[in-house]
Amino acid sequence: MANSFADLKKSRNKDLEKLTSEISKLTDKESTKKSYEDLRFWKPVVDKAGNGMATIRFLPAPAGEDVPWVQVFSHSFQGPTGKWYIENSLTTMNKKDPVSEHNSVLWNSGIESNKEVARKQKRKLNYIANVYVVKDPANPDNDGKVFLFKFGKKIFEKLNDLMNPEFEDETPVNPFDLWEGANFKLKIRKVEGYQNYDKSEFESPAPLSQDDDDLERIWKSEYGLNEFLSESNFKSYDELKAKLNSVLGLDASDDVIEKPSQPITAPQRTEKAKTVESSKPWVDDSDDEGLSYFEKLAEED
Repeated sequence: MANSFADLKKSRNKDLEKLTSEISKLTDKESTKKSYEDLRFWKPVVDKAGNGMATIRFLPAPAGEDVPWVQVFSHSFQGPTGKWYIENSLTTMNKKDPVSEHNSVLWNSGIESNKEVARKQKRKLNYIANVYVVKDPANPDNDGKVFLFKFGKKIFEKLNDLMNPEFEDETPVNPFDLWEGANFKLKIRKVEGYQNYDKSEFESPAPLSQDDDDLERIWKSEYGLNEFLSESNFKSYDELKAKLNSVLGLDASDDVIEKPSQPITAPQRTEKAKTVESSKPWVDDSDDEGLSYFEKLAEED
């Protein structure tokens, strides 16, 4: 820091070094921000029309684990304050969650506008599994690599249909099997503004590789799944309730679960909100649970 013009003139060379150092710090911070993205996850790429395709193979449970997928519930919505609530739901671990409790009150109020708010705030269902990328036309560097893949109920239904066929003349297939499973041709279309997977299909069952050494290498390359069910990935009930109060614009002393006496107006979308939403990561908008979720809420009242 220069205290006089003379000091400023003398220190100008050192100032360049200092500024260069500060720029380096900013670059390091930016790199840290970018590193928040979990590079273990594979994400399909779609074109401007919302279409995309790739071929993947679902892999068996990783070493030391029993099931080849985990199921995670989450909430993602914008409150009347303009703030976003994006958190994992404690219902994943069969615990009480403040958003689910609040939605239950809204749904059971009998007021249609409250039900509409509950619909906008309903929990989202996602699955996480290990996959082997057979062919990724948008990113060929991913071919032959193992990734984690987050997907929704629609894709899980296709997995279930293959394991539990509807007709007697169809043979059940374990899509997670390295030898007798089947490659999955993921086909994404934009239908009425949402990602659609109806055209996706499994190929005929076949070994992922004829070489068991290669299959063992792939299996050992898998990522553990149980970590996504660890309590460290979930905030406490009190933390989530405080966040919900903030997003809904309630005071800390307000009871979120108190039954509303008046209809609650659904939050309005603002231009700023649209900007925030467009920067959110790729998600499957068809992954939510639908009306069955709210029917269950009514039964629990």
